[in-house]
Amino acid sequence: MLSRCQNEVLHIDARVTAVIVMLHRMMADQISISALSKNVNLTPARLRELFKKETGRSPMQYLKDLRLREAEKLIGSTFLSIKEVAVLTGASDVSHFVRDFKTRYGSTPSEFRALLQASAERGKRRRTTCE
Repeated sequence: MLSRCQNEVLHIDARVTAVIVMLHRMMADQISISALSKNVNLTPARLRELFKKETGRSPMQYLKDLRLREAEKLIGSTFLSIKEVAVLTGASDVSHFVRDFKTRYGSTPSEFRALLQASAERGKRRRTTCE
């Protein structure tokens, strides 16, 4: 079975595929459109145009979405602090990370984690009472 990343890049321009792979590999790093474009021999403007045509998003929006999906996974599956999650997912500023997360998911990372934990706890109680 193909991973989400592999599936996304099957039918698109090879240069966009290369950028997507770079974004996945370097997600936690500070990445510029200029550096990405140099790696695929395009101007920054041409890369933005081509990437948007192929994916429907700009490279930076794709990266932001990628980081937020990874943050969601980490918040739900680890005991890392919100600051540690922000750093691991490439956020340069925790307050921006929290704002972006809340915009995407409707709650702050801490609220999101609390909701997941409460949901898991309710699930445990249901299983215990049904047995």
